[in-house]
Amino acid sequence: MYGRALMAEVFGTFWLVLGGCGAAVLAADFGTGGNGTSLGLGFVGVSLAFGLTVVTGAYAVGHVSGGHFNPAVTIGLTVGGRFSAAKVPGYIIAQVIGGVLGAFTIYTIASGQDGFAIAPGAGTFATNGFGPEGSPGGYTMMAALVTEVVLTAVFLIVIMGATAKRAAAAMGGLAIGLALVLIHLISIPVTNTSVNPARSTAQAVIAQVFGDGVTVPMQQLWLFWAAPIVGAIIGALIYRLMMDSNHDLETY
Repeated sequence: MYGRALMAEVFGTFWLVLGGCGAAVLAADFGTGGNGTSLGLGFVGVSLAFGLTVVTGAYAVGHVSGGHFNPAVTIGLTVGGRFSAAKVPGYIIAQVIGGVLGAFTIYTIASGQDGFAIAPGAGTFATNGFGPEGSPGGYTMMAALVTEVVLTAVFLIVIMGATAKRAAAAMGGLAIGLALVLIHLISIPVTNTSVNPARSTAQAVIAQVFGDGVTVPMQQLWLFWAAPIVGAIIGALIYRLMMDSNHDLETY
């Protein structure tokens, strides 16, 4: 069962990166039509793509692994008393592998377009970053840190609430996916949105390996591990203070 759970996490994280980051790389900015109307997805479309990958992935394999697809979520659920600490290393390794496979698939597809190249610049190849060299909106490291910590904390609260014993079980995946859409709508201009170290690692690794002088995403990757993990821990602790997650209190 544990082996199947790891395979599910590989698949789910692969799908999240392929669907979300793939939409950003392949379809976010696709030029304009004859009447000047944009043909690309834009921020809203990419935000929806990330949310849809979580919804579909959760319903496809969530019953096998819990549908974490994110090292910060795995660690947060462990702190929140919802997941075994012994399984954390395997889940994180599986998630990073799945993410890198997804990012490599995006690169393989994108390379089929004449003239495609991963060039230095903020948000290149859907990478995360801060400062003028990494943030799409030029936001500072402190702004990026606060954004990733706060939004990951909120994400964990939503996840734990939506999957609590008293919650509507069939709606959990939808609530979590919609939360991720909103998170992206808020933070794409700031950090290109991470809240997921595996997603950030995947794009940074492929950009570093196949890009032309692209080094910033790997240099700044530490923040997109540290901030989401800290945020997830904070979110899990806040949720446990608000509600006994083991017993789902009837009164408050």
